[in-house]
Amino acid sequence: MKEYKHKLLKIFVPIMLSNLISQIQMFIDRIFLGRMNILYMSAVGNATAPVWTSMSFIFSLSIGSSILISQSVGEKDIEKAKDYAASMIKFHNIIPVALFLFWTFLSPAVFTLMGVSDNVMGLCVRYTRIYAPVFLLLGFGASYTVIFQTSNLTKPLVTYGIIRSVLNIILDYLLIFGNFGFPRLEITGAALGTTIAEFSGAGYLAYVAIRKRKLFFTSPGFKRILKANPIPYLRSVKLGVNTAMEDFLWNLGNLSIIRILNAISETAAGIYSMVLTVEVIFVVVIGSIGNATLTLSGEATGARDHKLYRSIVGTAFKWSAMVSAAALIFISIFPRLTLSLFTTDKAVIEMSVVYIILVAVNLFGKSGNIIIGNGIRGYGDTKWMLLTQIMGTVCVVSYALLCVFVFKLGMLGVFVAVLTDEMLRAIINSVRFLRIKF
Repeated sequence: MKEYKHKLLKIFVPIMLSNLISQIQMFIDRIFLGRMNILYMSAVGNATAPVWTSMSFIFSLSIGSSILISQSVGEKDIEKAKDYAASMIKFHNIIPVALFLFWTFLSPAVFTLMGVSDNVMGLCVRYTRIYAPVFLLLGFGASYTVIFQTSNLTKPLVTYGIIRSVLNIILDYLLIFGNFGFPRLEITGAALGTTIAEFSGAGYLAYVAIRKRKLFFTSPGFKRILKANPIPYLRSVKLGVNTAMEDFLWNLGNLSIIRILNAISETAAGIYSMVLTVEVIFVVVIGSIGNATLTLSGEATGARDHKLYRSIVGTAFKWSAMVSAAALIFISIFPRLTLSLFTTDKAVIEMSVVYIILVAVNLFGKSGNIIIGNGIRGYGDTKWMLLTQIMGTVCVVSYALLCVFVFKLGMLGVFVAVLTDEMLRAIINSVRFLRIKF
């Protein structure tokens, strides 16, 4: 029975290391830009929020395949699992191509709707257009991430993360600052370095997928992919679209928050981006545990083992709560030191101390929603999570508007609204989880 703990570790640790390496790279990227100009932080925050909304939609859509493949593995039907995988690989590239075209040509309209100022608009558009080709890699990357996870073998993702991140940091150092004879491109260099690094990482992933396919028992052969029927993919999309819409609504709420912050001041979005960059480091660890929870709770559901299902989600939640506690302790002791990595402006640092501590407190609510939410999805109920997210998005935006424009709490009101939303949804989702029977 306790073998599931080893499986949890086996899946989540490599994913965590891969994502942490990527986030550290992003961390350094923003340190470089933030120390150069706080408006660069606002530009990156405004640009990446809607772009990542699009990207996360693609990855979330693939969760339907992840659930169905995991449940097939739990049923001991590997051929059915491979059929779902083959259909996903073949058909999960249509939307990413459309998004590439959208962000290449229509990004100015998005940033106008977000209320981006004239000083920041040009920087946002430039960054986004250079980064847009990464969308062409998304279908492939999302598909093989699912295959690695459902095969309980995620070690290649560590090497993938190292290649992308190390190359990105090197290119940032060369292209942002113009070191060793390279042109000083500043925010343009940051976007270019990230794009080149993403394509290099995808090249490695393709090598592993082709040369070491037999290591991944849910990976289909090339012939099966070519002959794949769209029906399994459409089944997975029907399941995954709820999660994709849930993720889209969460990001839409975040975009609305940034829109509200842009109305407060030009630097407000930069401060929000700065403190959320710190939060994301810890969310990556919790999210990696969540990925493992989704896979193994799906297997337990397929095997109709309710006791194992409860144990997997309960253990994952305990681990994520420990991560949240460690984050709160560290940030509470070293808030100014952490913030000084991003900016040398002492006034901005002092202003941001309370916000970074609130963000750390918010990790407890996020833990509940990530871990328990993935347990509910692994069971096959993606509609519930969509419904609670609809409620959450409406509430967090409404409450933030009320706090900022009626109660005049400024940025503090935004953070209070976000914290309240995460905590309430964590409680509601926990009640749903405890009622699951099979």
